[in-house]
Amino acid sequence: MLQLNGSYISGAWCKSLPDAPTIPIVNPASGEIIGTVSQASTSDVNRAVEAAAAAFNEYSHAPLQERLGYLQAIAAAYERRMEDMARAITQDMGAPYATLSVKVQAAIGLGHFMTALQVAQTYPWQEHHGSTLLVREPVGVCAMITPWNWPMNQIACKVAPALASGCTIVLKPSELAPACANVFAEILHEAKLPSGVFNMVHGRGEDIGPILSAHPLVDMVSLTGSQRAGSSVSSFAAASIKKVSLELGGKSANIILGDADLEKAVTHGVLAMMQNSGQSCNAPSRMLVPANRIQDAERIAAAALTKLVVGDPMSSDTNIGPISNERQYQRVQALIQTGIDEGAHLVSGGLGRPEGLNQGFYARPTVFSRANNRMTIAREEIFGPVLTIIPYEDEESAISIANDSPFGLSGYVYGGTVERAREVALRLRTGMVHLNGAPPDLAAPFGGYKQSGIGREWGRAGFDEFVETKAVMGAQSNHN
Repeated sequence: MLQLNGSYISGAWCKSLPDAPTIPIVNPASGEIIGTVSQASTSDVNRAVEAAAAAFNEYSHAPLQERLGYLQAIAAAYERRMEDMARAITQDMGAPYATLSVKVQAAIGLGHFMTALQVAQTYPWQEHHGSTLLVREPVGVCAMITPWNWPMNQIACKVAPALASGCTIVLKPSELAPACANVFAEILHEAKLPSGVFNMVHGRGEDIGPILSAHPLVDMVSLTGSQRAGSSVSSFAAASIKKVSLELGGKSANIILGDADLEKAVTHGVLAMMQNSGQSCNAPSRMLVPANRIQDAERIAAAALTKLVVGDPMSSDTNIGPISNERQYQRVQALIQTGIDEGAHLVSGGLGRPEGLNQGFYARPTVFSRANNRMTIAREEIFGPVLTIIPYEDEESAISIANDSPFGLSGYVYGGTVERAREVALRLRTGMVHLNGAPPDLAAPFGGYKQSGIGREWGRAGFDEFVETKAVMGAQSNHN
């Protein structure tokens, strides 16, 4: 049994008290309890914040090259531990080891550190505007609250720019993905960061989030999670006017234009939706197809699903693993039932586990079609392998449907040419748009409009979240 019974504070592992509450660690592939993680106490959280606050003054004034030396050491240690990290991610949340954990889930964490090293070299830490000097300084002690679906992506894209900027950190990873977070803390320990610069506490978000968000020594809270969690963090942070960065949910539209290669566009859209068992906030979960091509789109979508192998995440053939936890599995099942009840046409998939899988949180990759944008499955983020196809009459109606959402995280447009796709993309109210199957860009801003969040992550935009800008007037003489 795996027993994670401590916090990482001031550069050392601190064991939890023997009577500390524990949270079961469940293998999503079997549904069996494989260990426990101890909930940090209020005292543990306070000590972690105090350690970060004590370390801030010295670390924030360390030369940039010294801070980047730590990032280089982290990247080197991370690369050495890549297989350990990938196995921990698979154990935590069920991502297929060979096809997803190694190649994407674990690799993207290293990618954010490498990107941060590049960005830091050209980031405008200081710049002159006339006689005024603009200085970008670290925001302070940062509390980071991260989810279970892409655990290393969301930890690394916060920690890397924060460390490069001179901030100190208290990380609260998801209690549903604790093993990979421990590997991450071990990597940072190996990099020999100064004591207190990075700290980590385990526990449930509803218990620890309010303590971190309201703590007088915390200067900023960065959260990736649900709208409910974002609202809670904002509320607790408001009393002390903290800086808050939120990366929340999405219900991204994938507009397939009339001149697109339908076979290619629909196939790509289905497979992109199903990656990570549909558990991605930026997943293309609403596919908008010309009404006169709906039958063809359904046929292509059904054929695309045959390319998927759902099963044991440690099997080299598997490309779709289980839903990451039982609560999410039950939510996905309930929303599939809602789609059926509300009259959407079930193209493929449906309720229950795939054939031959009798345990674990496996869901059937599901495609609904002939839906409308008022249906629950078109409004709510399902966070599972469920695609909703919506027919549209003309380009204007497609754009209207795409923008008719409380979310605005990402969008997708597939056209006969990139130029046509770009014209439509510029009219979408989303923080990101992928054209003709373009992959993510670690140097580009990641974040959204409306209820999808506040602020941006990744690349230079990620650095902007962790700095304050100081204007020093009269710092440079106007005389030659």
